[in-house]
Amino acid sequence: MSGKVVDADELGQISRQLRAEGRKLVVTNGCFDLLHVGHVRYLQAARKLGDALAVGLNGDLSIRALKGSSRPLNGERDRAEVLAALGCVDFVAIFPEVRAADFLERVQPAVYVKGGDYEPGTLDPEERAVIEKAEAEIRIIPFEKGYSTSALIERMNGE
Repeated sequence: MSGKVVDADELGQISRQLRAEGRKLVVTNGCFDLLHVGHVRYLQAARKLGDALAVGLNGDLSIRALKGSSRPLNGERDRAEVLAALGCVDFVAIFPEVRAADFLERVQPAVYVKGGDYEPGTLDPEERAVIEKAEAEIRIIPFEKGYSTSALIERMNGE
């Protein structure tokens, strides 16, 4: 697997090093189960907000808890490898929890990015608390309408 795939503790070291150099680590997180153009555009926009982009990737068990027993379609290592192959993604770290609070605590990003289906007030309270404690900036990138993994699955199933 790519040298871009690291664990959260290593990513935390990278984050601290970037801060020491006056640079910013941008972090986002999600399932990224079936990569589509909406994901790619989102990740490209997130990368422009700092000096490096890291993706926190929900592990397989957390996706089952979030999306149901039929998900994920692709295993966590495969999803990590696909994300790491994107030029706009500098690092990928898989985390096992449903929510990203522990991952964010370990990484301490300078910028935390979510898609436009979120608002600062709708972020998970634990995640928000960690980001505020780290004095990180929260940025919302406009949602790419018409792109959804769930909608793609429904189309493939003829629904």
